[in-house]
Order: sequence, then structure tokens, then C-alpha cells
Amino acid sequence: MTDFEDIVRGRYSCRAYSAEVPSEEQIKAVLEDARLAPSACNRQPWRFLVIGPDDSEGRKALLDSYQRDWLATAQTFIVVCGVPSEAWVRPYDGKSHLDIDVAIATEHICLSATAHGLGTCWVCHFDPEKLVKGLSLPDEFVPMVIVPIGYAAEGSKVPVKQRKSLDEIVLNR
Repeated sequence: MTDFEDIVRGRYSCRAYSAEVPSEEQIKAVLEDARLAPSACNRQPWRFLVIGPDDSEGRKALLDSYQRDWLATAQTFIVVCGVPSEAWVRPYDGKSHLDIDVAIATEHICLSATAHGLGTCWVCHFDPEKLVKGLSLPDEFVPMVIVPIGYAAEGSKVPVKQRKSLDEIVLNR
């Protein structure tokens, strides 16, 4: 198995974090990998906001926008924002690729974090109004994903993945 396959199989939605804070170097490496993500017409319509353990106002905004006890166990968060005005729009039907581009960058964050020994979780079920207000985000930035990032709590392990078989998802002609 390649390193990439190990990373893909090792990534999971971590919902319990230790008190150990990821290093600044680890976070920068993860952000660098996200920066390199592909996007439609290379528009890169994303912004990343890091909320660390010392940012009490930022933590409060995050925890107010998504009120789950497990989220508070994370020490660091990356808020992935989209910039709609920068996204490529398909001319045939007006389809914005903002969601797609942000999703690719977010998964780069999650896979890179896994490669650096860190856990993550996609959090999209949050109140965006509370987050925008609490983080004082500019109007042009739309918060799309909260990614808690840190060391998994002791005893955490990669769960058995329940996925459809290839026969169920590959179309044949």
C-alpha cells in the first residue's frame, strides 16, 4: 500500500481531541497543502481563518455556532470561507463552482492533517450568522466549513469505514 492509501484509509471524522496543541509548523504545513489545492480556472476562491487555543472570542463564536460538547475538546480550528465573487461560474448554466473548490481545499486540509498525525472533522452543520457575527467576518467571506484540528484523544481509533461497493457507484455503459 502506498503512503497516500494509508493516509486516505487513516482519515476519519475525529470527535475527541487531546489537550495537546498542534504546532504552528504543523498548521502552516497543512495550510500550505490546502493552498496548493486545485480550483476551477485556478480562481482559489477560499480563505482560511485559524482559531487557536488563546483566541477566546473566536472559540466562543465557534462553540456558539455549533453547540456540541465534543467540539470544545479541539484546541485549534480552521474556518474555511468561500469568496463567491472569486469563484468560477460555468457559462452554460450559471453553476458556481465555489462549493466544489472549497470542498477540494478542505479535503486537502483533512488529508494533510492525517499525514501530520492530526485528526480533523468536517463540520458544516453550524449557524453561519452566529459565526459571521462572532468572528466579525467581512461580507465577502462565507463560512462554509469548520475544521477542528488536533491530536486525537487517547483511545481514539479509525472506525471501520462503511462505504458502498465499487459495483454500486461505478456506472457502466
